[in-house]
Amino acid sequence: MSFANTSSQIITEQTAAHLTPQASYIFTGVFAILIFASIIGQWLKRKNGADNATIANLNARIYAWWLMTLVLLAAFWFGKTGTVVLFFLISFAALREFLSLIYIRRGDHIALVACFYVILPMQYIFIYADWYAMAMIFIPVYGFLFLPILAAICGDAAYFLERSTKIQWALMICVFCISHIPALLLLDLEKGSSMELMLFLIIVVQASDVLQYIWGKLFGKRKIAPSISPSKTVVGFAGGVLSASALAACLHHLTPFGAVGAFFI
Repeated sequence: MSFANTSSQIITEQTAAHLTPQASYIFTGVFAILIFASIIGQWLKRKNGADNATIANLNARIYAWWLMTLVLLAAFWFGKTGTVVLFFLISFAALREFLSLIYIRRGDHIALVACFYVILPMQYIFIYADWYAMAMIFIPVYGFLFLPILAAICGDAAYFLERSTKIQWALMICVFCISHIPALLLLDLEKGSSMELMLFLIIVVQASDVLQYIWGKLFGKRKIAPSISPSKTVVGFAGGVLSASALAACLHHLTPFGAVGAFFI
């Protein structure tokens, strides 16, 4: 009886590690689009020359999409464990990039060590363990209290509030917010699966970025913030967001929402 229960559990875990039929169809469609985009990108490169900055940027984005899609497919194939590990690594990279851009003093080093080697892994451990309540309060409550205390212990008072705030919000954006993506796996949905809902989120967000780029290149003139993001235009932003929302409505079958609800989500 014990052997039968163990075998049943192993089979269930192996089945859960595979993609749902809906997710498989979505990935097949994405790969078909990427193949078509790659062909167009290479044709444009040969026609306009390899030195064309716009074409080079387009091909670089297509290459990045190939890489992201393959990584996501590998993570989703391994189910919850692969997905949580993937977004843990994304949070680590994002946090490292964010903190490299801010003013840091020697007195912040202990707080930074705590960010990378205590708070970041603990957040994802809570997600993996399905401890929803702790995952939702750990960083905005305990992390926000804990980090300034560590910085204060070092005795460096110069720009203390400014430094503490930047480190706190680096955690909030790069760890707490990103960890909500694998946290979707904690949901018990009556319609659809949590894996499909997470795939819906990633596709719509990434499509928004691509569509903003396309709309901006085709019709965009007025820059939103030239000194920060020279390629972002008003028309590109509006067109990209509305187009991505329309895509969301078309993919509503991946979610518990109807087409209208998915559009506004």
